Amino acid sequence: MTTSPQNTATPAAAVVNFRTVDLRGQNLTLAGLRAAVPRAQGHTVADAEEKVLDIISAVRRRGFGALAELALRFDGVQQDHPLVPREALTSALEELDPSVRRALEESISRARRFADSQRPRNVDVQLGDGAVVSQNWVPVRRVGLYVPGGLAVYPSSVVMNVVPALAAGVESIALASPPQKEFGGLPHPTILAAAALLGISEVYAIGGAQAVAAFAYGAAATEAGPALEPVDVVTGPGNIFVATAKRLVKGVVGIDSEAGTTEIAILADATAQPRLVAADLISQAEHDPKAASVLITDSEELAAAVRAELGRQAEATRHSDRVREALSGPQSGAVLVDSLEQGIAACDAYAAEHLEIMTADAPGVAARIRNAGAIFVGDFSPVSLGDYCAGSNHVLPTSGTAAFSSGLNVTTFLRAIQVVNYSRDALAEVSGHIVTLSGAEDLPAHGDAVTARFA
Repeated sequence: MTTSPQNTATPAAAVVNFRTVDLRGQNLTLAGLRAAVPRAQGHTVADAEEKVLDIISAVRRRGFGALAELALRFDGVQQDHPLVPREALTSALEELDPSVRRALEESISRARRFADSQRPRNVDVQLGDGAVVSQNWVPVRRVGLYVPGGLAVYPSSVVMNVVPALAAGVESIALASPPQKEFGGLPHPTILAAAALLGISEVYAIGGAQAVAAFAYGAAATEAGPALEPVDVVTGPGNIFVATAKRLVKGVVGIDSEAGTTEIAILADATAQPRLVAADLISQAEHDPKAASVLITDSEELAAAVRAELGRQAEATRHSDRVREALSGPQSGAVLVDSLEQGIAACDAYAAEHLEIMTADAPGVAARIRNAGAIFVGDFSPVSLGDYCAGSNHVLPTSGTAAFSSGLNVTTFLRAIQVVNYSRDALAEVSGHIVTLSGAEDLPAHGDAVTARFA
């Protein structure tokens, strides 16, 4: 494997150090591919865990007192109680830009149609006369939904979290988003408006890992306000600290996935349009300086053309400094492969949060991908579509966890409960097998519990 900096042949391209990882001529194992593809460096999970464990411990021990201290430390906000007054939600919706409201309503409508179709059906299986085993899907009682703040405003994340929870039938929904100093210590008003639009009235001005901890363990009531009741499931995207907090409380509560800093990978061949590839890489780079933008291609000419486009487009975009930093980081770059086959293997090793397919037979190639949070097929299915109005969900697994976890969906908020209903005759039919197997496992009381019914 060889790596090299960008081609600096043109002055415009010099603003972005979009590195190259050359895998051509190599027959790498899955482990080798995983080690070779670009990945974020800097904060390690171990570094984040140490900090997050301190936050979780403080919130568990001191509840709202710890949350107030953390709001002051991280957000510069003096806070008595983080519960957002209902009148603030109402006024935020009333003052919302009508065009933004219409866009949110369209996003909600499409997300609802997709989410409503996801609910699995209950199943009853008759295994014999009087022998019925069922699987019933039951919603969790209460969920905590996290909506990040920071460098951008994410009302779309309110939609993506709330809609599938409602479709699942969850009765108690709480939402948290970081307090904003410029808005009087409340979350951004567009976040509040989106929550109000969806009928969510329990909203907290809590950010980061401390929001995850508060949802997992709850906080006792104080003179300043009511208790925050613990939840059964925590969902939502965030930075490495939010993702680490979710990992650390998993087992106390359920989580959707470790949805950390955003990433995009694009698998493209010589037929792809460099202008569109670059635009899509930049669209995710503008989220965060640590965002990952990766091009995987068997065309050296395309990689060079995309690199030049990145220079031109990064210079012109509003958040150019942020974009350049993300594109120039170790988590971003072009991966050169020998063939489409090797490209597919590299995609599966990377397991991108968002994977775009820009090849001659994009649907056929997309069907062969095994590991991705979401796949976007062809020139007219950019990640931006999925971020807002595709109907799909944009809360997706990052950092390679798409190899074993799924994006947020209705089943995140459901449990499959198995129900066993046997009659006397049906139990008698298998009683001998139960006694035999319990003896084979040296657990004779199991067999006795069956034979006692026929004494």
